Amino acid sequence: MPVVKPAGPTSHDVVAAVRRALGGVRTGHLGTLDPFADGVLVVVVGRATRLAQFAAPWPKTYEGVVRLGVTTDTDDRTGTPVATSDTWRDVTADAVAAVFARFRGTFAQRPPAFSAVKVGGERAYRRARRGEAVTPAARSVTVFALELTQFAPPDARFRATVSGGTYLRSLARDVGEALGCGAHLAALTRTRVGPFSLADAVAPETVTARDLRPGDALVADLPRRELSDAEREAVVHGRAVADTGAGKGEGGRVALFHAGALVAVAVAVEGQLKPRVVVTDE
Repeated sequence: MPVVKPAGPTSHDVVAAVRRALGGVRTGHLGTLDPFADGVLVVVVGRATRLAQFAAPWPKTYEGVVRLGVTTDTDDRTGTPVATSDTWRDVTADAVAAVFARFRGTFAQRPPAFSAVKVGGERAYRRARRGEAVTPAARSVTVFALELTQFAPPDARFRATVSGGTYLRSLARDVGEALGCGAHLAALTRTRVGPFSLADAVAPETVTARDLRPGDALVADLPRRELSDAEREAVVHGRAVADTGAGKGEGGRVALFHAGALVAVAVAVEGQLKPRVVVTDE
């Protein structure tokens, strides 16, 4: 279910508001938005929280602003400036567009020091808040699209579609380094997560049961197999069923349905489909 996260609250705050609106049901989300950012936050409810892992690879689309000339310790506008430069005055729109083009595709990206990735078994932001020098390991990300939509120096407005795990703060930082003037992320709005757009989203405090979407939307990319009554009984008790040779998703995953309703996600192993996540009641 897509909800609107306003600038200010944390993603956890928004999830808590949805949980209260729905009477305390178990609730989670698909991908954190930093407090200063706004936009669509996909919230998962009840048994659908077990399916969040299958939507993790969904691409996400953003609109934002890279502010040239100032580097901050958080790589965004909430941080403390650590370097400034007037060389942004010599940067042209063509130069920004050319640098953006260099960041399209798959490459290794270093997460911000103030991020939730772990360094030495501890969240990086906790070390950074203690004043420690933190350099998280780079990891592979994909920028499917990145375009300059407006250049009003020192601000470069952009639109980007990226893989899960991509930090737009890091992208702003690295664009500034490539331009030679430094930069940080000054504004960010997430407009789409997978099939869910900001236009579809509702305010978290107004959510009702009518706003909930079927959990099978989270596994729409997986091949599906219909179960007989007997097979459904087996699956809900954790037992494998025969692999009929239908298509497989990443890691051999298959979504198992009965009478049009999602029952479980299974993995193909030695001619059988073994349930890994069961989402239906007995």
